[in-house]
Amino acid sequence: MPTRRRLLIVVADGERARFVRLAADNALHTERSFDSVSAHKRSSDLASDRPGASFHSDSSAHHAAAPRHDPHELAKERFADAVAAEINRAAGEFDELILVAPPHSLNSIREALDATAGAVVIGTLAKDLVKTPDDALWPHLKEWVQRVHRPAG
Repeated sequence: MPTRRRLLIVVADGERARFVRLAADNALHTERSFDSVSAHKRSSDLASDRPGASFHSDSSAHHAAAPRHDPHELAKERFADAVAAEINRAAGEFDELILVAPPHSLNSIREALDATAGAVVIGTLAKDLVKTPDDALWPHLKEWVQRVHRPAG
């Protein structure tokens, strides 16, 4: 009897992540999901809402300094790091890993994986499928996942 694949599919974006597994019949099922705690906060709740001030040495005029980074973008990067940390923690529970996320999130997650988890990545898909139901994921993952096999009965 063939051994069951220990495949983990991580479907994420900058705010949500799902860990999806194969059932015995190759159907996909979300094992767990989690959301960013800062995803729906206002920018003013994520960072100071007033830019810092600067002035030129030859003038007494003050100018508002534009913020260097968008607080929501920073929150998305921190969430990508958190997703990668969860994958790293679960590294002994899977032998193959597929990452599905929009390009920026995908790159951030991939860069934050440790050597163990990074070594078992068998595929990546730069697409936002986080709201796609489990049973609609297969067409996007058919390169790596076989079609559902249900015994005739």
